[in-house]
Amino acid sequence: MSPRPPDVNEELRRRSRERLLEAAVELVGERGYEGTTLGDIAGRAGAARGLISYYFPGKRQLLQSAVHRLMRLTVSAALEREPRPTGPGAGPELLARAIDAILGLACERPVLMRAHMAGLLQQEGFVPCAEQRHLARLLRGALVAYGSGDPDTDYPILRAQLMGAVVAMLIPGVPLPAAPLRKELFDRYGLDWHLGTPPGAEPAGGLPRAPGRARTARR
Repeated sequence: MSPRPPDVNEELRRRSRERLLEAAVELVGERGYEGTTLGDIAGRAGAARGLISYYFPGKRQLLQSAVHRLMRLTVSAALEREPRPTGPGAGPELLARAIDAILGLACERPVLMRAHMAGLLQQEGFVPCAEQRHLARLLRGALVAYGSGDPDTDYPILRAQLMGAVVAMLIPGVPLPAAPLRKELFDRYGLDWHLGTPPGAEPAGGLPRAPGRARTARR
């Protein structure tokens, strides 16, 4: 039997890795971080336990990559959703869609996102990976379309604001609803409330009507 071509092997490795990432998202979302073992993830993915060590140093790194992949896919789907924005109003709409995609994950997958945010506060902290870099490019691209002249400065600020909003939505016992947090973000960037995917409930105090774009787009 002749050996498989390199490109076939590479595709098989890619699929195996994606199955592990998908299994991690599913199981941590169902059972929480502590209730999920690497053996559980391998079993759900139909892979050998040792394969995880080939791709990831440990469970925490696997989860970060898995959640960053989910965020990347969710943001990408939001940006590509029909009707795709064009013309002068495209930038604000794209940024609004990106913000709503991240906040939506906190609403829809609280157990998973809580585990992810808690992991960022552990000793190893934020672990850069390919999935995170893909996500960063999407968010930076939304900022550039919006009008940012300095995405290298503006992207970390947007990332920090999104992380803060997600944490505020997920704190056990004192969670904040999505609407006022969305309003704060939209006010900062001068985005109309009706852009993106507005939640059903409007924030107390009326809808945001910020005059023009925020300073981040005027550099």
